[in-house]
Amino acid sequence: MRNLSELAIKNRTLVWYFIIVIAIAGVFSYMKLGRMEDPAYTVRQMVVTAAWPGATARQMEEQVTDKIEKKLQDTPNLDYLKSYSRPGQTVIYVYLTDQAPRDSIRDTWHEVRNLTEDMKSELPDGVVGPFFNDRFDDVYGSVYAVTGDDYSYEELRQKAEEIRRIMLTVDDVSKVELVGEQSEAVYIEVANDKLAELGIPPTAISDAVSGQNAMTPAGMVDTESDNVYLRVSGVFDDLESIRNLPINANGRLFRLGDIASVERRYTEPADPKMFFDGKPAVGIALSMKNGGNILELGSNLEEMQQYVKQNLPAGMELHQVSDQPKVVEESIDDFVDTLREAILIVLAVSFLSLGLRTGLVVACCIPLVLTGVFCVMEVAGIDLHKVSLGALIISLGLLVDDAIIAVEMMSVQLERGMNRLDAACHAFKVTAKPMLTGTLVTCAGFIPVAFSDGAASEFCQALFPVILSALVLSWLVSVMAAPLFGYYLIRVKAVKTEETLYQNRFYDGFRAVLVWCLSHRRAVIGGTAALCIAAAGLMKYIPQEFFPPSLRPEIIVEMTLPEGSSLAATEKEAAALARYLDTKPGQIKNYSYYVGEGAPRFVLTLEPVLPADNYAQFVVVAADVEGREALAEDIRREIEERQPGVRCNIKSIPLGPPSDYPIMLRVSGYDIDKVKAYAAQAADAVRQDLNVRQVFLNWEQKSEIVQVRLDQEKLRAMGASGQTIAQTLYTELSGATIAEYYGAPDKTIAIQLRLSPDGRNDLSRIRSLPVYAGTAGYVPLEQVATISYGAEEGLIWRRDLKPTITVEGTIRSGTANDATQKAYDDTAAIRSSLPFGYSIEVDGDLENSQKSLGYLLKPVPVMVLLIMTLLMIQLRSVSLMALTLITAPMGVVGVAIAMLLLGKSLGFVAYLGILALGGMIIRNSVILIDQIKQHLAAGEDPWHAVIDSAVLRFRPIMLTAAAAILGMVPLMTSIFWGPMAVAIAGGLLGATVLTLLVLPTMYAAWFRIYPE
Repeated sequence: MRNLSELAIKNRTLVWYFIIVIAIAGVFSYMKLGRMEDPAYTVRQMVVTAAWPGATARQMEEQVTDKIEKKLQDTPNLDYLKSYSRPGQTVIYVYLTDQAPRDSIRDTWHEVRNLTEDMKSELPDGVVGPFFNDRFDDVYGSVYAVTGDDYSYEELRQKAEEIRRIMLTVDDVSKVELVGEQSEAVYIEVANDKLAELGIPPTAISDAVSGQNAMTPAGMVDTESDNVYLRVSGVFDDLESIRNLPINANGRLFRLGDIASVERRYTEPADPKMFFDGKPAVGIALSMKNGGNILELGSNLEEMQQYVKQNLPAGMELHQVSDQPKVVEESIDDFVDTLREAILIVLAVSFLSLGLRTGLVVACCIPLVLTGVFCVMEVAGIDLHKVSLGALIISLGLLVDDAIIAVEMMSVQLERGMNRLDAACHAFKVTAKPMLTGTLVTCAGFIPVAFSDGAASEFCQALFPVILSALVLSWLVSVMAAPLFGYYLIRVKAVKTEETLYQNRFYDGFRAVLVWCLSHRRAVIGGTAALCIAAAGLMKYIPQEFFPPSLRPEIIVEMTLPEGSSLAATEKEAAALARYLDTKPGQIKNYSYYVGEGAPRFVLTLEPVLPADNYAQFVVVAADVEGREALAEDIRREIEERQPGVRCNIKSIPLGPPSDYPIMLRVSGYDIDKVKAYAAQAADAVRQDLNVRQVFLNWEQKSEIVQVRLDQEKLRAMGASGQTIAQTLYTELSGATIAEYYGAPDKTIAIQLRLSPDGRNDLSRIRSLPVYAGTAGYVPLEQVATISYGAEEGLIWRRDLKPTITVEGTIRSGTANDATQKAYDDTAAIRSSLPFGYSIEVDGDLENSQKSLGYLLKPVPVMVLLIMTLLMIQLRSVSLMALTLITAPMGVVGVAIAMLLLGKSLGFVAYLGILALGGMIIRNSVILIDQIKQHLAAGEDPWHAVIDSAVLRFRPIMLTAAAAILGMVPLMTSIFWGPMAVAIAGGLLGATVLTLLVLPTMYAAWFRIYPE
């Protein structure tokens, strides 16, 4: 290899030029990098929905859900299907495997549409849809709320729509959606006694209204000079024109307003609603374009917000519900502060250990490498977010290693009396190749996260390219820029003899310890092996956690009422909790809640909840992160004590892929009743754990129904049919859309016909409802039917076509992984007795963790093979390669002790650190083994070659380890990176000590080296 240090010094003008260019380019690249809170990852999920008004949940499952799911099983790269069926509605989630290429996801969703369209003819008549949502991963990071005490929902909606159109003109804005808007209808309500008295069939009213209001072209006259259209009057301009509509019934003319009330109001039952700080609101949710700069978007939105507020009518307010640009800015500022702390720590290590001038050489290398990395990040399209910034901090402790080794060797040679050029050249000859091998081995340790599948790996994928570029650039800087800096900066006094350099009390003590280890090699090697085995045993006592909750101040409160509950009942319960939150102004910054659906996906790791009448979700923003847990406990206690009929789930925003509950077990089978029985047994087993707070089944209660059994013989005698009666009941109770009203400026309003409220909202009056029975005219419903009350399945969950119930639970303390594993172990007796085709499996965080860890381990053989190849190229000996590899497991000693002492959980990010730790340990071992080879090649006897090599490499190995370990200290307080930082720092500390003592001992034992 050409001596790059010599080349750099002899062509220093050119090298200085490139140093300045890289520094300037790096500064501009940093300014241009995108800013995000979290890295983007692909949500391999699509939602297919369909409706069949009037069908039961069981009919939906059998006639709609099952047919669609069978067809969707042909979807390429399908992982599994999950669905639920409700009366009149089915929702199917399509999940693709983690191996599905990102570039093919959109094509797959088109294939799903095609497959479903192909089987539409197999669905029963009356099925509406299917409909598709393949943009389930859209993130609406900025959410606003428009409120006003004296304004109606429609007035709020109109203003929100006006603001929405302004927002669409802002740079980098992709989509803007309204949330919580209430649709309107024109209701024509007839009293049931009027219908019976006048004998007006429902069709008389509906035909008259639709016939009058139909938009029918009247033609065009094509003159010699113009096209003149004919406009025929008759379309309803206002409500009064509807009231004045003549109705012909039994030869008599009636004015519609005389026999029915005609009013324009909000639909009943209501649409999902949004509230901000307890006030009705219309939300505005905004998403950013891909590749946009979130901080610039935030600045533009702030200007827009100021403009809008100045033009709002009196009493109307615009509130910021979610401000992702501000969150990203604060998150990046925190990480930059952490990066600054890490740089100061590394510089302190360099200056204290190497001296001012030599330490200054290392200090100059750091910004040069960082600016080079920023250039690579811009070219590779890597934004600044928690993963890329964390990778920079991790690499900071590693990127100075090569520079420390190079300048330390140069300094030693200068102390021996060499001139500056020869010292720099000698440092390259001795250290460049082992440093390069060590650098590549360290990079190889991060291969699993770069090439494994799964959302978790994709989430952390920026780790590898950032660390790879940082370490490779650091090697180039250490062999070219560092010698150049050292050429000008390092000034040391020549000490001529090596004995003078390494003859002092410290080195004498280290040499004595090393000689003792070499002399008691069996005890040392056996003790080390026992220590590693014991540490591996300790690992099972470390808490397991997939991803920790974030430190964002939001608290997510989910309220679920019994299946079949109305949206009005859910709103009442939500309002009760809102009144409680109003009593805690000092603890809460603001809160918003959504009745009938979940909040928009304002964070990628928070999965939105589809509409359900019995569901409400609060997003409570605590005044500070420190008081978040106490506030969450207060809210939990309030709901448990004051609202016992509400199922409550309180959680924080996760840092990784989300799960609904801490404890989740999936019970599947073929027979619904058996699945319910096994799920109930599993739930009872889980409840025995005192750490479990509450246990639920996601499909448990049945819904109340009124069973109407028609007398078909009577109906035929009257000239009526069951379909006619059902349509009449639907029109009278729920309301049938008979026409459209075009009196609103920006929307179309349905005109619905139904009974007046006193005739349709009272169950006790169902029997007396008048139904039109052909020649008999209007008769009470009980005259042609038997009325009874009962219950039916209001919800049916399936997974891969099998009925599936999920046992869900909350916990008092600990991690979701540990709690779910214990719950699964507690069901062992039940699982052993399950018949063929029935199963109880883990779900949620534990399943995601197991899958992600499995994906992470798949590339490990390639990583090991690559490391072995690099070692063989450098060492040219199978024995030396094996000795070097054996040192990698020594890191487990420090990992286990550090994780237990500092109370960190072992999760996905920690496993990444443990895998990467092996490469860092091997790096030090390579340098030491290479030094022994050099001493042997110089003619030194093996015994002294081993000892002198360890002494000579002691300072650079300890300095590089100290830089790496202390560089991790600022990250240890990070919720996301803390476990990895502790694992790397603890493992590297223990392994470095063992490497300096145990590796020479193993070398001497393997090659049978004894003192002469």
